[in-house]
Amino acid sequence: MNDERLNISYIINILGENEPQGIHPVTPPLYQTSNFYFSSVEQFRTAISNEKENCVYSRGNNPTLSLLCLKLAALEGADEALVFGSGMAAISSAILSNLSTGDHVICVQNPYSWTNTLLNTNILPRFGVSVSMVDGRSTEAILGTVRSETRVIYLESPNSWTFELQDLKAISEFARAHKIITIIDNSYSTPLYQQPISLGIDLVVHTASKYLGGHSDVVAGVCCGSKELIAKIFANEFLTLGGILSPFNAWLILRGLRTLPVRMEHVSRVTQQILAYLKTQSKVTRIYYPDMPENEQYELSKSQMKKSSGLFTIELDAGTEAIEAFCNNLTYWRMAVSWGGFESLVIPSCTFVRPGLYSALTPNLLRFSVGLEDADTLIQDIDQNMKFL
Repeated sequence: MNDERLNISYIINILGENEPQGIHPVTPPLYQTSNFYFSSVEQFRTAISNEKENCVYSRGNNPTLSLLCLKLAALEGADEALVFGSGMAAISSAILSNLSTGDHVICVQNPYSWTNTLLNTNILPRFGVSVSMVDGRSTEAILGTVRSETRVIYLESPNSWTFELQDLKAISEFARAHKIITIIDNSYSTPLYQQPISLGIDLVVHTASKYLGGHSDVVAGVCCGSKELIAKIFANEFLTLGGILSPFNAWLILRGLRTLPVRMEHVSRVTQQILAYLKTQSKVTRIYYPDMPENEQYELSKSQMKKSSGLFTIELDAGTEAIEAFCNNLTYWRMAVSWGGFESLVIPSCTFVRPGLYSALTPNLLRFSVGLEDADTLIQDIDQNMKFL
C-alpha cells in the first residue's frame, strides 16, 4: 500500500479524533448544540474575542464542524476550510469576500446555473461588479480578458455538463503575478482526484452534497484555502450572512468521508465500463467525459487530474419525444437533479434548456451520474431502452 493511500486513510479515519478522558469512539461524536457556556467572565472574554478558534455559538464554531473542516482542508492540501449550509453559500462567500464595487470577475462559460445567477443575473451587477464569461478551454482567452480592475478568476474544471477543463497551473501563475484571486469548483473531482491548491489555485469550493457526503441526505458546501483568505471569509461573509452548516449535517459528511475512496474508485471504474458500451451505440453521437483519449483535452486531464469521476454526458441522435420515452422507462437510473450519491441518476437537458438558462447546451443531451450499482445492471437498463431512440 502506498504512502498516499495511507495518508488519505489517516486523514479520513484518524486525524483530529482524539477524545479526552480515555474515550475512544469509532465514530466521531456529534455536538448537537447551539450554544456553549463558560465558568468565568475571563474565560468567556477570551473565547468571544476569537470565535474562529473557540466555541461560543454554533453559528461560528462547533467541535463537529471543526473536525470536518480539519479533514477537508487536509484532503485538499489547504491550510484551513470552512463548511457551509450549501454549495452556493460556499461559492457566494468565496466570491463576495474578494470583491468591491467597480471590480471585475472573469468566469468560465456555462458554469453551474446558480453561480451564473450570482455573477450575471440578480446579485453582483446590482452592486457595480462587472463579469466577463470566457471559454475556459483557452488559457489565452482567459488571460487576455484580464483588466486592471480584475480581482477574481472563477473556474470550474471540469464543469458539470460538458466537462471543459482549464489549465490550472498556467492560470494560477499569471493570476498570482497580477494579484488576482483564483477560485475553483472542485466538486466533480473531489480532493482525491484533483488538488487545485497544489497547482496554485487560491480557494477551492465544493458542493459537499455530492461525493463528499455521498448518500443524498445532506446539503452542504465547503471552501478551502490559506489561513489569511479563510479568516477573511469567516470574519465577514461567514458570520454575517449566516450560511452555516448544522452539526448533524457535518456529522453526516464525516460519515460519508469514511467511504469516499471506495465509492470514488467504484464509480470511476464502472463509468469506464458503461462508456465502453455506449461507444458501440449508433444513436450516441458524442460522449463528454474528461478521461477519454477522444477528448480534445485528454492530455490536460491526465496532467492535473488523477482520474475522472462518475459523471458524464452523452449526445443523442434523437428527438425530445424519443429521449423522454427512453428516460421514462429506465429502472435503475432515476431522474433527478444533483449527483454523487449512492444511487445512479440521469437528467435530460430537454427538461430545462431554454434561453437564459444553459442556453449554450442542446436539448438532446443526457447527463448520467453513476452510483454504487454494478456495471452490468446499469448497462442492461440502458440497453433495454435504446429501442425508444
